[in-house]
Amino acid sequence: MGEAARIGVGDDIRNDDEGTARQRPADRAAGQCTQQLAAFQKAMDALGVPDKVTTFTLSDFGRTFRINANAGTDHAWGSHHLVMGGGVRGRAFYGRFPNLAMGGADDAGDDGQWIPTTSIEQYGATLAKWFGVKSTALAHVFPNLPAFAVTDLGFLA
Repeated sequence: MGEAARIGVGDDIRNDDEGTARQRPADRAAGQCTQQLAAFQKAMDALGVPDKVTTFTLSDFGRTFRINANAGTDHAWGSHHLVMGGGVRGRAFYGRFPNLAMGGADDAGDDGQWIPTTSIEQYGATLAKWFGVKSTALAHVFPNLPAFAVTDLGFLA
């Protein structure tokens, strides 16, 4: 069974003044995260263990596309995720990218609240199998998993 460690990147995510007087907090956090992930992967390579380590992002949080009255954005559905490591079937996108039309087929309203096309349960179940959770236990760990036809997204070897 695998081991897990958690890191956080910033906590300066606000609902107002995004991108006016200062750099957007999410953009700043993404830049920090990129540098930290690159350094971590370089260390795993130097230790000779890149195939034994899988690094991934995890959040079911997103932001609306439409700017609100406070020059910010409101809470929305899920987000994009990144998975890297020696066991990852890389250089591919998994899931279907939503239609990004405001008020379109994948918008929960008219403000760019895109409905995810891949569930956090599918993503989590794929990672959990890598950690050693038996397929028969996945529905217990992720109770909503049986609602999806595909339970393993296939991004891990």
